[in-house]
Amino acid sequence: MRVQLLSDLHLETESFEPEPAEGAELLVLAGDIDSTWLAYERFRGWPVPVVAVAGNHEFDGRELRRAWHSLRARLDRLGIDLIEREQRRLVARDGRRIRLLGSVRWSDFDAFGAEGRERAMRAATYYTRVMRATRDGATFDAAAVRDEALACRDWLDAALRDAPSGVDATLVVTHYAPSLRSADPRYGAQPGSASFCNADDALLPLADVWLHGHLHCRHDYLDRHARGCTRVVCNARGLASRGEAAGHDPHCVIDVRRAD
Repeated sequence: MRVQLLSDLHLETESFEPEPAEGAELLVLAGDIDSTWLAYERFRGWPVPVVAVAGNHEFDGRELRRAWHSLRARLDRLGIDLIEREQRRLVARDGRRIRLLGSVRWSDFDAFGAEGRERAMRAATYYTRVMRATRDGATFDAAAVRDEALACRDWLDAALRDAPSGVDATLVVTHYAPSLRSADPRYGAQPGSASFCNADDALLPLADVWLHGHLHCRHDYLDRHARGCTRVVCNARGLASRGEAAGHDPHCVIDVRRAD
């Protein structure tokens, strides 16, 4: 299955007009499309099905629980399939059967192990202040983010290990990155990197392709393991004012298949 990937468009401030990619069978929106949600309208009537996972900025200034219901209702009206800790079965044009699993997969701040968690959570204070979100009447702080992240990881772990028969390839879509290998090279390995990357390396061999966003840079690498290899791709656009959009491919298409 040929999948067009877009993320981190930040259309609440950025000037960018998304276009369908030639030959794509599915459009995946991997989060941070528009913190106001208004620009999702641009994907109404897209020529192929559209699947979305939310990014952290989709919750800016909102109450987390209520926002999920409201965002899902809005995207439903636009014909966009919002998935969170859910999976879908898809059939490619060539008959291949694809299992798609999706989640925000918030940061659990364990990218540097349990010993680095405290520093990582302190570094995350900046990002949670930018979000200005709440959950159950309290600030959606680093501890609450980690709580959501652990629930996401538990679900993803169980879903990946419960591999059904009759599936030709497994595709995972998260907003947060699954490995420090996706860290932004501009900043290197520092506590703040754990606000963008998780240590889900042990889960990578259970997927054939893993798509993510959140990092305002591009990645396309292979995780090699006993089963074969897993392709990890990020096609985030980022902010043009910071030079992050340079080199972005608006027509990026990934072929989801089981690697030999």
